[in-house]
Amino acid sequence: MTVRTGTDGLDPVPLTISNAGREALSCNADFAHWYSATIASAAPGKSARVELWFDPETGTYTILNDKRENLPVERLWCGLASQVYATRVQIALDRASAAKGHLAVTCSSADDRLACK
Repeated sequence: MTVRTGTDGLDPVPLTISNAGREALSCNADFAHWYSATIASAAPGKSARVELWFDPETGTYTILNDKRENLPVERLWCGLASQVYATRVQIALDRASAAKGHLAVTCSSADDRLACK
């Protein structure tokens, strides 16, 4: 099995996640149906930045691990840190965002629900 490494052929698409709510956020990526990891957290009033890379040939977003291996992102989502899975909201990763060269979302909470736009 060959694992793609580095960023050759990939476009940087940094993601900024701003927390406009009163509770901390935890953001996660699903890399395979059996593997997910926390990729960022943001305290109330703060932002987090995630280095995403986009493959324009395949439409795949990736995150590099510490060995610079490409981890294809199947889904990216954020939730309230106290109930991250129960309050999760998916962050859309699409070609239009990649074309802009960046992605920014602001998340806020009300009534134990999270909304990210």
